[in-house]
Amino acid sequence: MATSTPEQENVKNLIDEYLKPMPFYVHEYIRAKQGAGLSNNTLLQYLYRLHHFFNWLRLESIIRAPDTILIRKGELETPDFSFIPYEILEKLEKKLVESYIDFLKNENISEKKDKGIVEHRGPAVVELSIHALKSLFNYLTTETEKEDGECYFDRNVMSKIVLHKKRETANRRARKISSVILNEDEINEYLHFIEHEYVNTLENQNQIRSYERNALRDLTINSLILGTGMRVGEIASIEVKNINLRKRTIEITRKGGVEDTVLVMGSSIETLERYLKDRLVKFPKAVDSPFLFVTNYGGGVTPLTRRAIQNIVNKYTAAFSKSAGMSPHKLRHSFAVDFIRNNGDIVLLRDQLGHNDIKTTSLYTNMADTDSLRILDKMDENRQH
Repeated sequence: MATSTPEQENVKNLIDEYLKPMPFYVHEYIRAKQGAGLSNNTLLQYLYRLHHFFNWLRLESIIRAPDTILIRKGELETPDFSFIPYEILEKLEKKLVESYIDFLKNENISEKKDKGIVEHRGPAVVELSIHALKSLFNYLTTETEKEDGECYFDRNVMSKIVLHKKRETANRRARKISSVILNEDEINEYLHFIEHEYVNTLENQNQIRSYERNALRDLTINSLILGTGMRVGEIASIEVKNINLRKRTIEITRKGGVEDTVLVMGSSIETLERYLKDRLVKFPKAVDSPFLFVTNYGGGVTPLTRRAIQNIVNKYTAAFSKSAGMSPHKLRHSFAVDFIRNNGDIVLLRDQLGHNDIKTTSLYTNMADTDSLRILDKMDENRQH
């Protein structure tokens, strides 16, 4: 069984904390979804959104919550929602839910008074809130069971709420993504830049010393994303014991806790092997950590978090002229497109990326397809004669 990172343990603890003030049926819902393999990161985000929804019901006097405060975290104060019966949700009117969605879109979540700028939630957060409510209501109306064998209730008001997504073809989305990824030549240039040229962009000795300590680690992180297509969370949770240099494989934990084995490009294995030799030299306390990627902290080491890895990638791509602002996910896209361009099979790519649905993987066939452009060029050439 994979060892939990401190980041993963923190998410579990936050789930427990945010469950404390929730009704019993939300407790059941979270445990059921954990058992079904939904990631703790997603469930924590759902809990944040459900807390906001219950609090809105309280503020709108639709429910009356006691004044007891169960959680104090920073400026957050959480009332007790545990008394709220599921009958309240059963009787919610569609227009009331629509009012809540309007509130989500228009609530002032921050205000920069000196500039007179008011910020609202982005559409992605609003959509996440709707997904959280849909998931809860679907569970309550289809998966629960009372003593008589029936679900807690049948009326699912959230089934009447339709998400209107912006329509675009797979080809359109693919073209947009392909305009901000690295081709195979640029991938080599980028990795060379990290190892040999990035240091020339630094301005003081502290920055140079930090780079010299972390350079091979950071190169290995970027090389593994570009040599396997792994997600940031998967990179962060790699354990040294799960690396097989001879077979060129790494055992990882996918989304939802699914165990998988990933194949690694030979050049990335070579970089990884160099880092493993350098790891205990640059991070002596790493001998006490099962995790591959660590940083010195408080006289010891701590595993790099997903956010830290994102920041590392962002730092190098921002300095590399051909990938300014490129995220780790764009590097994952770069790997996938290169795989298809080299006649890789889409089913093999699905397994390599850890996709559940091959429709997701098929996006990359659009991104890698240059036949249409060649045909258009040929047509243009013929029309000139």
